[in-house]
Amino acid sequence: MPPLCLPEIRRKAPALAAQKRTALQPYLPEGREILMSSLPTTQEVHSIPAKNGLSQYATELRQACGTFERVTFAYLAWTLSLLIAFHNNIPHAAKYAALHAIVAVAIAQLAWSAARSCSKALQFARHWYPLPLYIFFFEELQALVHAIHRNWFDRWLIEFDYNLAGVHPSVWLARFANPALNDAMQFAYMTYFLYLVILPAILYLQKDRAAFWTVMVSTAIAHYSVYIIAVLFPIESPYFALASLNPTALHGGAFTATIELVEHFGRVHGAAFPSAHVAGSMVAILAARRYKPRLFWLCLPFFIMMCVATVYGRYHYVADVLAGLAVGAAGWVAGQWQMNRSCSCSGAL
Repeated sequence: MPPLCLPEIRRKAPALAAQKRTALQPYLPEGREILMSSLPTTQEVHSIPAKNGLSQYATELRQACGTFERVTFAYLAWTLSLLIAFHNNIPHAAKYAALHAIVAVAIAQLAWSAARSCSKALQFARHWYPLPLYIFFFEELQALVHAIHRNWFDRWLIEFDYNLAGVHPSVWLARFANPALNDAMQFAYMTYFLYLVILPAILYLQKDRAAFWTVMVSTAIAHYSVYIIAVLFPIESPYFALASLNPTALHGGAFTATIELVEHFGRVHGAAFPSAHVAGSMVAILAARRYKPRLFWLCLPFFIMMCVATVYGRYHYVADVLAGLAVGAAGWVAGQWQMNRSCSCSGAL
């Protein structure tokens, strides 16, 4: 049975009523006749084109999807075009395209379902699915990073760093390495994950949905910009490109062991420029300055320490950090503009 479209039924009702009034006149009292004649028959309901129901669903879906979904769908469209145009350079390009289609459908269905339900679990998923999405898109860069360019461009950033500092920063910082400092730096590097959660969690618990989605949209724009640049300008990172100058591993304690475990299963060879750590954290620190100034001052020292840790730990060049700061700041500005443009403060932004 095709979905019912109420506007269409209402439009047809007067004509249907006139037709049935004549047919039912001999059998029904006047009052019941008028009541029955205002309703369409089962056959007539089935005769309403199914496309109207699909059109209504499309309208509801468009209303349920907000600024975050529109930004994410734009990024998915970009990656799909990349997979199609450069499929010969991407291993399993068809599988990635199919996976992206599944992700797009899942996002749309989640937004649509959440807009029609008061389920707390569904609403929670609707607000927090962006976090694992960032990780998924970052990890797939392992396959996409050489879609356009087959070579690495690290020499440009190595020269930039050397001209800026007169040394190779990650190599120079290695002279200060010791287990305690190594562990402190790895802890600072890990605080990136806290920045993605702390401020949005506070805003979410305070039910400030407009501010919450402004942070989420800004973070998405910053991350997606990083991922696009990483494909257009492939960079290995000092860990790989300067391995001959950094032969000694950075040993430490619990935080170092945790990072080594994460890197063992999730390290992406490439995608170093700009730094996603710095870009995402930059959005969080600027958002905290606007919404929670006390949190801003609390996090600022750790943020600065994290920027140093990305170079100390050989994950990034100084150029990556500077670019990450710029992309994060631009993402914050663009996210606020997009949210103001949407003129909506509902949970489906």
